[in-house]
Amino acid sequence: MTTSKTPLKLAICIQSDDPDLLTPRMIYEILPDKSAAKSNHVRVIDNEGEDYLYPAEYFLFVKFPRAIKNTLLKTPSRQTVAPRASRN
Repeated sequence: MTTSKTPLKLAICIQSDDPDLLTPRMIYEILPDKSAAKSNHVRVIDNEGEDYLYPAEYFLFVKFPRAIKNTLLKTPSRQTVAPRASRN
């Protein structure tokens, strides 16, 4: 969890030019960046765990109830799935 006094912001991706970096329908953490906001961009922790600027129009900003937000913070953002065994 974040320890800063800035409230955690979350958004749902609704568009992506690169699904390896942003996955539509996935929830992302938005970091504060006033400079990015001036150019209609947001700083996002993407699928690679890096913060990067993306167009704000790629996201639907949602205010989740505290209980849901806390649950989302406890849930791993990416799960490693073992490949399925071949049936040959």
